[in-house]
This record gives sequence, structure tokens and C-alpha cells, in this order.
Amino acid sequence: MKRFLLGTAAGAAMSIASAAMADTTIELQRFFGACDADYGTVTDVSAAVGECGIITALVNKFEADNPGIDVNVTTVEWPGYDQLNAQLASGAAPDVVSMHYSVISDYQSRGLLEPLDGLLAGQGIDPAAFTDAGRGGVTKDGQMFGLPFDNWTMLFHVNTNLMAQAGLMNADGTPMLPNSIDDLFAMGAKFKEATGKPYLVQILANETAAYARVLYTLLQQQNSDFFADPTAIKLNTPEAVAAVELMKRIKDEGLSTEAMDYPAAVSGFTNGEGGIAINGTWLIGSFEAQSHEDGNALSGGGYTVYPIPQFFGGRDSTYADGHGWVVPKGALEDAEKAEAIGKLFKFLADNDFQWARTGHLPAVSAVFDMPEFQGLPHRANIAEIAQTGTSLPAEVQRQFAIQDIIGEEVGSAVNGDKSVAEALSSAEARINDLLANL
Repeated sequence: MKRFLLGTAAGAAMSIASAAMADTTIELQRFFGACDADYGTVTDVSAAVGECGIITALVNKFEADNPGIDVNVTTVEWPGYDQLNAQLASGAAPDVVSMHYSVISDYQSRGLLEPLDGLLAGQGIDPAAFTDAGRGGVTKDGQMFGLPFDNWTMLFHVNTNLMAQAGLMNADGTPMLPNSIDDLFAMGAKFKEATGKPYLVQILANETAAYARVLYTLLQQQNSDFFADPTAIKLNTPEAVAAVELMKRIKDEGLSTEAMDYPAAVSGFTNGEGGIAINGTWLIGSFEAQSHEDGNALSGGGYTVYPIPQFFGGRDSTYADGHGWVVPKGALEDAEKAEAIGKLFKFLADNDFQWARTGHLPAVSAVFDMPEFQGLPHRANIAEIAQTGTSLPAEVQRQFAIQDIIGEEVGSAVNGDKSVAEALSSAEARINDLLANL
């Protein structure tokens, strides 16, 4: 296997000339990070931990099982769509690409992705084998344009060592978590008084996604149909005001860490800089592993995880998305390469349990019934997300661009640079201008 690390500026310049040629070569481009130093030769997938470790070991194992197929892996900086756009424009797209479900429509609607129904059928992969959320995430206009790989959402990752110090543990060993906005601030104040640390660890710097995901969750919890028309968002609403005012109050009253970007928030949680990290499913495996190691704030089994609580009285809901594997247009024209890609997709579907060890929810329905999956730590705590996780309507295009706009505007309100009303009005106008000029 050859691996490349592709930076933003090098997006269109990926070279494959030096790749050692096998019978068939698949150019696979993905996010999920780079970890060759730890997992570059690992083929025992069960020994791998975390997104990067598990996907690296999976590809290694696939190559070991299929000696006639070489997979050249190019790792891009998350999310990688600027690089992909440049590659597509220059006619140098990879063969297989990791892609969020929320982004697939942007490429499928422009004829840039291959429909995969025939490819999957040729490998005996039945669409009915996937969860409704997984299959729905990749299905556009009645065809599957990706291999479903998982579903993910944001969660409450809890440091139970600090919660015990604050007197916020139940007799059965589970943490006390808020069931209302009043609970949130009461528990947050008690936690800070006892520990001297903020209750929440949040990603508030150099970030747009976290703001948007939390806003979507809080809107869904109020039954706000803010994308009733997929071509126009509604944010000048009482529900949106209530959601952003809550987010701002959390910061203003000192319940959260401040000025942390994503890496700082992840390390800040494991270093004990706050009690509850609002972050994604993909960190469950890594945090759980750290809780069984010495020398960090989670040591001694001091970690658990739950869905984000329901702070509003509408419905129990959490914004969710997912990851899939797509094939850019033209990559299936070579029959041998198409067969190799089909084999890779069959292998990934067959090993969906291994990927689910990251913390992501499986895309293959049967994994939920596997004793191995049911025995994974904390999965019973988050099982409800299979029913409560809710995506934006599939018809909404430019979801990552919308996420960026919302993150910029909500961030400006939370940090006091704009009023809540001004930020929401600006976000609505910018998003609707974007959607009107696709």
C-alpha cells in the first residue's frame, strides 16, 4: 500500500506515478487522520483503536486478503472537499472517496458520482441490509450513490472522576445529568464550585461545525421545521432565538471552556479541564481506551457517554449525519477496477462491526444484534440515537456551506460580536441567497 498526505494547496496534484503497480490499483482518498507510525503494517483489525487506526487496519487487511489489489491511500485534511473539487475539475479524481451523507447531493446532483446499485448487487450486497438512516443517507433519486458506513452525532462525554468530586454521581455509579435548562445551570454551578473547573468542554474556536450541530439539535428539540422548504431556511423564529440564547448563556455564565479549537477540546477533556465534552461518537473508542490507561484524567475507568439531554419540551432529538464511500464519475469504466472496488465495498460492509468500535453507529442493521457489538462499552447508553438521530432533509443542498455560515453567525452571537437577532437574520439571508443561486 502506498500512502500520501494531501494538503489543501496540493489538492489537484496527487501523483500516482510512483505507486507500485499490482494487478489492479484503487486510489482511495479519505479523511479520518494519518497514523502510519502506529498502524501502517497492522492487519489485526481488532487490535486497532480510533477512526484512523481502524480504517488503516481495515485497508491493510483487505490488501492482505486480496494480493492482486493495491489500495493507494491519500489522507486529506478534514473534510477534504476543496481538494476533491480541484481534482474533479482537473480530471484527476480518485477512485473511492470518503464523504458525509450531507454532502452527497452536492456531487450527485451535478452528475459527478457513479450510482452503485449494480456494483453492490454484483457483490451480493442487499440494500435492505443497511439501516434506514444509512441507506437513506446515500440514496438520491431512487439510486444508491455511496456505500453506507456509519451514522454519527454529538454526545455528552462524561468524566466521572470529576463528577464524583462534584457530588454528581448516582448511587448506581451513573452520572447525574441535566433534564432541563434549569438543571444544566444548577449542576454546572455545583460542578464549578466543587472542582474549580467549567462544567462543559466545547469547541468554540476556529470551528463552525460544532456551533451548527448544537443549533440543529436544539431546534429539533423544539419541533422547529426550519427547513420545511429545502430551498429556504427559517431562522428568524422564537425557537432559533431560544436556542442561541441558551448557547450564549452557557458561555456568559462560565459553564464552558473558552477559545478551544477541536484538538484543544479533545486533549482538554482527557486532561481534566472540564467535566463533560460535547463532541462526536467517533471519540468513544479512544476515550474508553484512555480510561483504562494510567496518567490521564479518565484513568481508573472514569469515563462514560450519553446522548445530549433534551433541554426543550418538544421531542427527544439529536442532529445526526453519517459517513459513506462514493465513487467519482468514470472510475467504474475499467471492468477490473470496478470489480476491485466492489470487493473493497463488500469487505467494508462485512466488517462494519469493526468500524462501529470507533463509537459510530453501524450502517449494517445486523451489527446491532451481534453479541460483540452489544458487549461494547456504553452502547446501551446511546442506543436510542438509532431512533432519535435526525438529519437535515436530504433535499437540502450545500449543507457544509450552510454549516459554515451558521457556525460563523452563531459563533458571533455566542461571543458577543453580534446580537442574537442580528446573527440569525444574517445567517438566514446568507443561506437563502446561497440556495437561490446554486
